[in-house]
Amino acid sequence: MTMSLTRSTTRRTFVTRTLLGAATAAAMPASLLAKTWNIPIGYTGITWPNAQVADAIGTCGKLGFYGFETFGDVLVDWESKGGLTPVLKANHIPLISGYCTLNLVDSTRRQETMDKAVRWAKLIKATGGRIFVLGPNPVPRDSYNFAEHKANIVATLNEASKRIVDQGLTPVLHQHTGTCVETRDETYATLDAIDHTTLKFGPDVGQLTKGGADAVQVVKDYLPLVQHMHLKDYDGKDPHLVYYCPLGRGKVNVPAILDLMAGRKISGMVMVELDNDPNSLSPIPPSELAGESQAYLKKIGVKLRA
Repeated sequence: MTMSLTRSTTRRTFVTRTLLGAATAAAMPASLLAKTWNIPIGYTGITWPNAQVADAIGTCGKLGFYGFETFGDVLVDWESKGGLTPVLKANHIPLISGYCTLNLVDSTRRQETMDKAVRWAKLIKATGGRIFVLGPNPVPRDSYNFAEHKANIVATLNEASKRIVDQGLTPVLHQHTGTCVETRDETYATLDAIDHTTLKFGPDVGQLTKGGADAVQVVKDYLPLVQHMHLKDYDGKDPHLVYYCPLGRGKVNVPAILDLMAGRKISGMVMVELDNDPNSLSPIPPSELAGESQAYLKKIGVKLRA
């Protein structure tokens, strides 16, 4: 993403959203409000255009998130600028992970795919990260046949994962709508077939919900494999946000997800995420969107950095 958009927030919008957050908290059971989760929570940079990654890092640091995630391509773009490490250090927030889309269905591009995986893995590692979020490639879902591609998907995942592990990172499969691994059945079939010694699971609970799956059940069923996560909410309302929403406003049972992750030692981190359509950005500033999720987490008892 390279475009930017001027945004403004009126006093009425600010007051409305503040009251909405207060109402959400007021509606929570007292037992939930009294609960605490000692889970380090990070934030992914997708809410901002890629060209504004420095602003994203600064905001996430100020909001008290424990880590940051960006795209492999962003790390490539910043190579000529000296890398993102100085920006991360200046804002006292580490890189945890890089999201990288690999072509899993075209066997004729296997070597190109492996070369990309190794390059991105090296950049993530050099920037202090430890997780390679492996995103499946987009496909035309109306004509796509998973069964025809399953063998190649699994073979590519296994080969790429070994190369990523060789670079010192933990690769996690990240199921995604509009790609070759989207549905609950495709996710389960893929997770059941991969080499678990190298490739782990990094579910996106918002994507699962948008795709019609029970996100809590999916996470529960594969909890031993879950080493990273995108904690995202979905309400199906705002096209600017690809129909996702700040935490606490949608259908995802965030407390139940946090209950599953509480007390687990994972290689990565639970990362809050909220998409922004790069072709039609939300008029609400990304910092305010991230702030709303941060406020919700604090209200339900999640401890963030001071």
